[in-house]
Amino acid sequence: MLAREIRFFFTAWTFFTRIPLPAALGGWVGYSEELMNGAARYFPLVGLFVGLVGAAVFTFCMWLFTPLVAVALTMVATVLMTGAFHEDGFADVCDGFGGASEPERVLAIMKDSRVGAFGAIGITLMLLTKFAALVSLAEAIDVELCGWILLSAHTLSRAAPVALIRWMDYVRPGADARAKPMAQAVSASGLAMALFWGALPLGGLIYLYENGWLVALGVIPIGLAAVALGGWFKRRIGGYTGDCLGAAQQLTEVVFYLYALALLVQPAEGSV
Repeated sequence: MLAREIRFFFTAWTFFTRIPLPAALGGWVGYSEELMNGAARYFPLVGLFVGLVGAAVFTFCMWLFTPLVAVALTMVATVLMTGAFHEDGFADVCDGFGGASEPERVLAIMKDSRVGAFGAIGITLMLLTKFAALVSLAEAIDVELCGWILLSAHTLSRAAPVALIRWMDYVRPGADARAKPMAQAVSASGLAMALFWGALPLGGLIYLYENGWLVALGVIPIGLAAVALGGWFKRRIGGYTGDCLGAAQQLTEVVFYLYALALLVQPAEGSV
C-alpha cells in the first residue's frame, strides 16, 4: 500500500515538474493510466513543493532586491520548475474558447501547438494580473505572510483540477488524447486526500497569524471559481481536457492572490 502511494506521488511529480527522478527510481515508478489516475490525489502536494520553492526564492530576493524584482524572479523560478505546464494549458484554452464556438473546433484549436492571438493576449493579461497582485502584496505586508500566501495559492489551486476530474467527463477521444494523458478519473477518497493536501498550508496561516483564518477563507472564492469554470467547460465542450485543468489551476491561483490583496491591502487614499 505504501509503495503504491509513493509511486502515485512520483508519477505526479514527473508529470508536473521538470525535475527528473534518478533513473533507478524512475524505472521503479514506471508509467500507466492507473498510476496517472491514482496520482491525482497528490497534485496539490506537488504544488506544495512548487510553492515552497517560490516562497523561498521570494524571501531570499526580498533581502536583496525590490519587490518588483523579487516577484519577477519568484515567477521565473516556479515557471522553470513546472516547465510552464499550466500556463501553456491556459493559453490553449484562451485560443480554443476564444477562437471557436463549436465543441469540435474548440478541441481542435486547443490541440494545435501554435499560440494564437487569444492565447497570447490571455496569457499576457493573466501573468500581468498575477504579477501586479503579488507586487502589491509584497509592498504592503510582511515577507513571511506573503510567503505563506504564495505557498497556499500554489497548493490550493492544484486541488481545483482534481475536483474537476472527479465531477466531469474527459472529452477527448482516445485517438486525439496526448500520448501521456492527464488523469481521467479520481475516487472520492482520492479527492478527499487532494483537498487535505491543498488545505494543509492554511493550517500554518491559522496557527501563525491572529487573523489567519480570514486569509484561509480564500478557499471559498477558489471553490466558486472552480465551480464556475467547470460549468463553463461543460456548456462549451461537454467536459474537460488537460488544457482546461491547467487553466483552472492558473485562474484559481490568481483568484487567491486577488482575495488576499482585497483582504489585506487597503486602497490608496483618495482612490474611488
